[in-house]
Amino acid sequence: MTSIVARAERAVAIDRVDTAEMMRHLTHIARYVKLSGTAEEAESLAYIRRVMDGYGYDTTLIEHDAYISLPGTARVMAGNTELKAITHSMSQSSPPDGVTGRLVYVGDGGEADFAGKDVRGCIVLAEGIATPPVALRASRAGAVGQLHISPHEHLHEMCLSPVWGNPSDQTAANLPTTVACTVSDVDGGALREALERGESPAVTLFAEVDTGWRKTPILVADLPADPAAADEPFILFSGHHDTWYHGVMDNGTANITMMEVARLCAQSRDAWRRGLRLCFWSGHSHGRYSSSAFYADTHWDELERRCAVHVNIDSVGAAGASILSEAPTAIELTALAADVIEKQSGQALRAKRIGRGGDESFWGIGIPAMFMAFSEQAPGKVKLRHALGWWWHTPGDLLDKIDPENLARDARIYLEIVDRLLTDEVLPIDHDAQIAALRAELDKLGGTAAHGIPLDTLDAAAATVLKALSRARAGWPADRVNCAMIRLSRAIVPLDYTRGDRFTHDAAMPLPAWPVLDPLRRLAAAMTGTDESKLLAVSARQARNRVAHALREATAALAE
Repeated sequence: MTSIVARAERAVAIDRVDTAEMMRHLTHIARYVKLSGTAEEAESLAYIRRVMDGYGYDTTLIEHDAYISLPGTARVMAGNTELKAITHSMSQSSPPDGVTGRLVYVGDGGEADFAGKDVRGCIVLAEGIATPPVALRASRAGAVGQLHISPHEHLHEMCLSPVWGNPSDQTAANLPTTVACTVSDVDGGALREALERGESPAVTLFAEVDTGWRKTPILVADLPADPAAADEPFILFSGHHDTWYHGVMDNGTANITMMEVARLCAQSRDAWRRGLRLCFWSGHSHGRYSSSAFYADTHWDELERRCAVHVNIDSVGAAGASILSEAPTAIELTALAADVIEKQSGQALRAKRIGRGGDESFWGIGIPAMFMAFSEQAPGKVKLRHALGWWWHTPGDLLDKIDPENLARDARIYLEIVDRLLTDEVLPIDHDAQIAALRAELDKLGGTAAHGIPLDTLDAAAATVLKALSRARAGWPADRVNCAMIRLSRAIVPLDYTRGDRFTHDAAMPLPAWPVLDPLRRLAAAMTGTDESKLLAVSARQARNRVAHALREATAALAE
């Protein structure tokens, strides 16, 4: 079928988004509190499976062991006053009489905030929503507790583990060792002010957390373009199903959007050039992406051979979610995202890198990814970690926070993007932009030449890849170009989004763009001739070799 026909069918299918049907499904699953590994989660997922079966998808339920942490009750005593508080996933449980320690203010909890402070045996007081980096710093510094000050009156549930996916024998030591709680801005501000006055408020943290291994589900729904083609490429469309509380926006609307996109795409299956696989994850909120990481590890070979693109979805359709220009997207998929978002909403997408989070467990394999949290709120007085509304990760995430028109708008965007990935003759992956970004990063590292590590050969190799890619697009048949582009992704994406190991998962901590270049960046900033520079040069040479090898693999993928 020609691309002209496929595009005509897309225009019709997008207009068929059924808002009423989406809200009916959403109202059903909104009744469940979907904690990872619980009976309510299983019941909600069973409903989704029945619907997907009805749409003609081949569904499979995978149950696996996951290290899950479910927060229980918590309270904070400041002197004789009890403060309203919550604890967090992966916090330690306190002993029955709580954890008491000297309170030490650490600002935002960055490395500089901890520097020079002795917090051994103390409770650190930190600004903002609880995060893995602060938990890791507090644990390594010997604190016994951490108390977070919410930016407003609402207390947001969080998972504190910096370990991506299930802990292993290599990573378990990085799990938090502190008792962690969060209080409101008013209560936390009073403690901060007491410290500023030179007082030493007596603080005790009480927390109950149920942490351990339990069975959790993954629902997989498959529909191939050609049932007889066992190894055909496929598009992975995924979102987490587990929730904090009822989690209607996060992530009920995403699950419903996945279902609606699956329904409509299936109606034009005869135009598909590759298959569609949907995965509904557990363990996102309570296991630090345990299901997607497990799936990446156990299906590594198949994903490496066949998965062309990963489309992620989280927190769509909220009331007041008017901002679509901030949707995070990989460089090589930004053109696709920008085209569809502008067409469906009139908004111009700002190039925004995907952060280290949100079930993006497939970068090591080399799979390009687009989106995480999607439609956002306009900037307000309170700056949250994500601009998703005050109700994000709170009991307030209920049906009344959903705008059906916004939900349908977001569904149309996802529908057109997924349909293009399924039906475009040539995969809409812009490797030219991605490799140009790599060359720009290499250009910033001219200082490495002074240390005896010139990078001009890497830039030349990247230029060779671009020329070969241009020749391939101009002269090869579409199927051959698509196969080459998938192989090219396997070489370049791990450079862009990981520290370079394709078979493990980097920590759930912030990473810069092109993190494999960090050793070269450190060397470029060092003074030449020093012992430090000689140490840094060892890692820098290894980083250069890693990039050179990846570019050689990319060139091989495009060889005549």
